[in-house]
Amino acid sequence: MALRYAQAPVPKVRAMRRGRLVGTAIGLAVAVALGGAYALRPAEVSPAAIRASVEQSPELLDSAWGLPAASSYGQSLTWQANGSFCGPASIANVFRSIGEEETSEAEVLEGTGWCRLGFCWMGLTLDELAEVARAKTERKVTVLRDLTPDEFQRHLRASNDPSKRYIVNFSREAIFGAGVGHHSPIGGYLEAEDLVFVLDVNERFKPWLVPREKLYSAVDTLDGDHKRGLLLIE
Repeated sequence: MALRYAQAPVPKVRAMRRGRLVGTAIGLAVAVALGGAYALRPAEVSPAAIRASVEQSPELLDSAWGLPAASSYGQSLTWQANGSFCGPASIANVFRSIGEEETSEAEVLEGTGWCRLGFCWMGLTLDELAEVARAKTERKVTVLRDLTPDEFQRHLRASNDPSKRYIVNFSREAIFGAGVGHHSPIGGYLEAEDLVFVLDVNERFKPWLVPREKLYSAVDTLDGDHKRGLLLIE
């Protein structure tokens, strides 16, 4: 009898443990699903806010597309597949412009261990994006942050060099009044007009031009513990 009494609680304890494990698994699944939904949610910027915040006049866009690096994109971009894929889409477009083999988001991410579930949890930081790029190219990949305004302008001038490609990481909120962090290639710099050509990989925004100081303010913001910045591939 004593033995039976000692054993009686065991199935109940095991059942409780199984219940906890199942609950934990369900909780994790819900967290992943919610995280994915967050990552896939588009930036809440209205078309009116886009028009009021940046320059997209046909004349200036035509001039910008004629810049040495911008022309290598053929006036077309591959749009990001979801709201968290701006980084992989930026690399894919840059790679296409310089003749690398990996020219889709899937090819860029394959084998890197990033964004395995079809989204990038909370997006990729500038350093994480650099890791992805380095895994797929033998070109030099450099993270540039904590830039002074003069250093920033120097790199913008260099963005017109056909041998260099830049990706900018910036806060949409600083430019459009809403939205989160974002990555996009820089197509070049119209120095006379002091306008930066941003090849926005989000189809809702499309490419646009913005004053250098305004873009600098959007880059000179925190992403976690670090400032945003530029990614240079050369």
